[in-house]
Amino acid sequence: MHGTTSIFGVVPFACNMLLTGACLVMTGCGQEQGGSNAFKESTSSRWSTHIKIPAIWEYTTPLITPEDRDTIRSLAQKDPSVVYYEGKWHVFMTIKSFDGTRIEYVSFDNWEHADQAPRSIMLLANSDYFAAPQVFYFAPQKKWYLIYQVGVPNKKHLQISFSTTPDISDPDSWTKASSVFRSDDEDPRREGGLDFWVICDKQRAYLFFTSLNGKLWRMWTSLEDFPYGFDHLEIVLKADIFEASHTYKLKGLDSYLTIIEANPNSNRYYKAYLADKLDGAWKPVADTRKQPFVGDVNARPAPGVPVWADNISHGELIRAGYDQAMVVDPEKLQLVFQGALQKEKAGIGYGRIPWRIGLLTPAGQSSPK
Repeated sequence: MHGTTSIFGVVPFACNMLLTGACLVMTGCGQEQGGSNAFKESTSSRWSTHIKIPAIWEYTTPLITPEDRDTIRSLAQKDPSVVYYEGKWHVFMTIKSFDGTRIEYVSFDNWEHADQAPRSIMLLANSDYFAAPQVFYFAPQKKWYLIYQVGVPNKKHLQISFSTTPDISDPDSWTKASSVFRSDDEDPRREGGLDFWVICDKQRAYLFFTSLNGKLWRMWTSLEDFPYGFDHLEIVLKADIFEASHTYKLKGLDSYLTIIEANPNSNRYYKAYLADKLDGAWKPVADTRKQPFVGDVNARPAPGVPVWADNISHGELIRAGYDQAMVVDPEKLQLVFQGALQKEKAGIGYGRIPWRIGLLTPAGQSSPK
């Protein structure tokens, strides 16, 4: 059993960051306790979008930790994907165990109850590796989808997989893993990639993923053909990035936000990019270690919370809905993330890093219940 989680202490903003025409503008800044004034003004003025970029984020205690159990014991909770539906939070995540990597599901009515809620290991694939889930409701088909990656013996690349269900609350109802490519000949990838992500506009479903050599890739298909028909493979971005790219529609704006994890060999952090359409060009708005979207220079524990994460890794923004449009409210940015301390990563294999899941909220903003 897990102990009670105490969370959600916040303090007022000491400074605000406003993205105006893709310029990061600081207003009323003073040194934040435990924070940093690392952000400086950007010079680009191409974009007309206005969104607030949090100057300081605060994180809760770990909200979902490895469960103490006898079988398939988890060493780490990773890669959370979350929706709020019919009065409950539904979280799908990767777990690392001694004998493989799997996807686990949990639902709860309040984040304070997350670590005590019953867990379900999902039996999706005949593989000892399936991971990195993304969950959404695909309204045209009236089905829930999980998009995830599967390691298939004798396959060159990770399989881009999907499962479906009419009932998100029943972890046993999901279909077995299927590939978005009906045959290997349909797969246009030259490099395998990982952390597959689907987002749709009114005409197309887009699939984004990264490769470990600093590339963000894009494919698309029609809504009618989804989940098949992905082609038009192209490189969207080349940068110091490596995994966990997540793309969202900004509520009330004609803009899209992509966040991507960077810095695999040290303290991990998130970069941010904007585009005015899903098949458009992505422009950086917070893309360095000193000026991140969120990282150890601008994230701190909430009051009363011990320091437990200086790596801000594979996280998903809490959405304003749950369907394929992937809408987030730019006035209420909140990030469910996997975190760990850099000293915990030293000298051990990646699968043994004790990642735990917490919640980041801009300082001064209330956290969800």
